[in-house]
Amino acid sequence: MLKKIIATVLMTLSTAAIAVPFGSQSVLVVEDGTGKVLLEKNANMVVPIASLTKLMTAMVVLDSKPNMKEEISIDREDVDMLKHSTSRVPVGATLSRHDVLQLALMSSDNRAAAALARNYPGGLTAFSVAVNAKIKALGMQQTVMEEPTGLSPNNQSTASDLVKMAVAASHYPDISRITTDQKDVIQIKGRDVEYHNTNRLVGAKGWDIGLSKTGFTNEAGRCLIMRLKSAGKFATMILLNARANSVRSMDAVNVRRMLAIENGEAEPKVMRASATRHKKAKVHKRRHAQ
Repeated sequence: MLKKIIATVLMTLSTAAIAVPFGSQSVLVVEDGTGKVLLEKNANMVVPIASLTKLMTAMVVLDSKPNMKEEISIDREDVDMLKHSTSRVPVGATLSRHDVLQLALMSSDNRAAAALARNYPGGLTAFSVAVNAKIKALGMQQTVMEEPTGLSPNNQSTASDLVKMAVAASHYPDISRITTDQKDVIQIKGRDVEYHNTNRLVGAKGWDIGLSKTGFTNEAGRCLIMRLKSAGKFATMILLNARANSVRSMDAVNVRRMLAIENGEAEPKVMRASATRHKKAKVHKRRHAQ
């Protein structure tokens, strides 16, 4: 039955963008290069975006051309006092800016993102000015980002705006590489600590992912930005406000299936992300001064 539904949907792709009954509140899939809209649902609805914000944080930080080897200390100012979210990066830990970026993007650590913004040249005020300038430069007219983590429900955007951010982020090699690392081992206060990608699809069999970022708060629901490759073609996918991880994952699976069928590939089998996640994972071990 699902194959018949997908086949019916695909028959309309060549003529127009379509609304699809996916579980996520907003869905947008755009073909890279051409900008062709393949799938669309509530693409212009303004909603909270949670940790998808961190892609903007990373771009703004990298635009400042910082010393990525410079050591950054996690401060009490970086602790989440809004949502009281947990972190495995303790106050007082000292890491290279590169590793702080790794934690902010791959494992979506809020303290790491806050530390990146706090250590921006000119501090948080200059960081905020740079974010607003980047939003304007990318033409994200329905986007507001008040802080660097996405914890605030006032960080809001649309799927249409976020695809612009995702495409821009994909042109940063560091962002593409970090967000597609399955896991990393980082030494913190003399102890090796293993961190994992928050997107279970990264590294899963049958998935060729060029960019990834998840997000979640109660207000934003489960969100996902992902750049997928199918039959040599890339497409950027935005999923916003899914009610559960399973819904978000199934939406992503259905997008992958439709891309595969449209591009003449064999339909992917059922996702086995949990079983493959830890196989052949890219692991990077580094030492850091404390």
